[in-house]
Amino acid sequence: MLDFIRNAGAFVVAIGILVAFHEFGHFWVARKLGVKVLRYSIGFGKPLLTRKGKDGCEYVLAAVPLGGYVKMLDEREGEVPASEAHRAFNRQSPYKRFAIVAAGPIANFLLAIVFFWMVYVIGQPGLKPVVAEPPSQSAAAKAGVRVGEVITRINGEPVETWTSLRTAMLEHVVARKALVLQMQHSTSDPSARTVTVPLDSVRMDPEFLFEDLGLSPYQPKIEPIITSVEPGGAAEQAGFKAGDKLLTRDGIAIEDWQEWALWVRANAGAIPLVTFERDGQVLSLKPLLATIEEDGKRMGRFGARIELPRAASTDLMAEDRLSPFAAVPAAIEQTWRMSALTLKMFGRMFTGDVSVKNVSGPLQIAEAAGFTASIGVTAFLSFLALVSVSLGVLNLLPVPLLDGGHLVYYTVEIIKGSPLSEQVMAAGQRVGLTFLILLMGLAFYNDISRLVG
Repeated sequence: MLDFIRNAGAFVVAIGILVAFHEFGHFWVARKLGVKVLRYSIGFGKPLLTRKGKDGCEYVLAAVPLGGYVKMLDEREGEVPASEAHRAFNRQSPYKRFAIVAAGPIANFLLAIVFFWMVYVIGQPGLKPVVAEPPSQSAAAKAGVRVGEVITRINGEPVETWTSLRTAMLEHVVARKALVLQMQHSTSDPSARTVTVPLDSVRMDPEFLFEDLGLSPYQPKIEPIITSVEPGGAAEQAGFKAGDKLLTRDGIAIEDWQEWALWVRANAGAIPLVTFERDGQVLSLKPLLATIEEDGKRMGRFGARIELPRAASTDLMAEDRLSPFAAVPAAIEQTWRMSALTLKMFGRMFTGDVSVKNVSGPLQIAEAAGFTASIGVTAFLSFLALVSVSLGVLNLLPVPLLDGGHLVYYTVEIIKGSPLSEQVMAAGQRVGLTFLILLMGLAFYNDISRLVG
C-alpha cells in the first residue's frame, strides 16, 4: 500500500510538471504572437481549482492528471466577436500557428536540458563499469573480456558509470556498430587494452542487450558474517546473533553473502539447515525464512544484515559531476543524444528489431517515478529528463492529433499557399485517432501483462 501511494504521488508530480511545461510552451508563444488564450488547464475532466486572470484566461487544475491543454480563441470552435477576430488562432499566418504548436515539444526539450544540467551539477553516483565474469557463450566472453576489468571507453567515448555505459552501448547497438571497448585490468592499473565485441548474435532490444553481450556489474565476494539481526526476524527467532559466520546451507558451502541473499529471496518459507561458526565452535540452526511481498512478488527474508567493506564499496563507486558552466553543453548534448536514441528506438519497433514491450503504460511509468523518487533527487531528475525527452519526441511524430501532425499540415499550407481541404484533414484525424488508440491500448496491455506475469 505504501509503495502504491509513493508511486501514485511521484507519478502525479512528474506528469504535472512535464505537462504543465509542455502546455506553457503553447501558452507563452500564443500570447507573445497576439493570440487570445481562453483556458490553460493541467489535467482533464472536472475542474478542481479555477482562477481567472486579469487577461480573462482561466487557469484550471482538473481531476484527471494525465495531460492538459491550452484552449485558444478560434472561429472553428464558436462565434468570435468581430472586435477580437484578429486574435483568433485560425486567423494567424501558418508561420505563427507553426511556432505556437512547435513550442510545446520545444518546451519539453528545454526542460530536459534543465533537468540534465541539475543532475550534472548535483552529481549522480553510480557503479564503475567493472565487469563480472561473462557467461562462456556470450559475445563478451568470446571477445576476451575478463572478470574484474574496467571499461573506460566505448568506441572512443569515455564512460564513468554503468548508466553512461548503457546509453552509449544502446546508441552503437541500434546503429549496428561493433563495440570497441578500452579495458583496464583494475581501477588502479593505468595499463589498457582494446577489445572488439561483434554484434552478430546481439539483439538491439534493451531487454536483452546486456544478457546477449554478457556484460554485468562485478560484485565482490562479501564474507557471510552477520553484523546485526532484525528484532523479531527469522534469524533472531532461530537463534542467530551478530558475529555468526555462515558456513553451509543444507550441506552447500556459503562463500558469499550475495549468493546466500539471492537464495533466500527465491525460497520464501523454506527451512534450510544452516551451519555457522560462533566463538570458534561450529553450530547449526534451522531458520524458517519469512515471506514478504515486494512489487507484487513473494520473496524470502532472513532478517539479518552485514556490513559492506568500506574499501570494496569505495573502489566500485563513481560520480558524474561537472561545474555549472561545463554542465550546460553536456546537458544539451545529452538531451540531443537521448532524443535521437528515442527516435531510433521508435523506428526499430516499427521494423520489428525492438520489442513493442518497451512501450510503457501509466502503471510502469508510475512505478519508475516512485522508484527513482525513493532513490534520491538526482535519480528522479534523470527520470523526469528522460520522460520529458520522450514526450517531446512523441509529440513531434507526424501523426494527426499530435503536434507533429499539425506541423505537417502547416508546412504543406506554406508550400502550396492554401490550407488542406477539410476532407483530407478529417481523414487525417481518423488515422491519428486510430494510431493513438492502438498506442494507448498497447501501453495498457504491456502494463497488464507485466502485472499478470
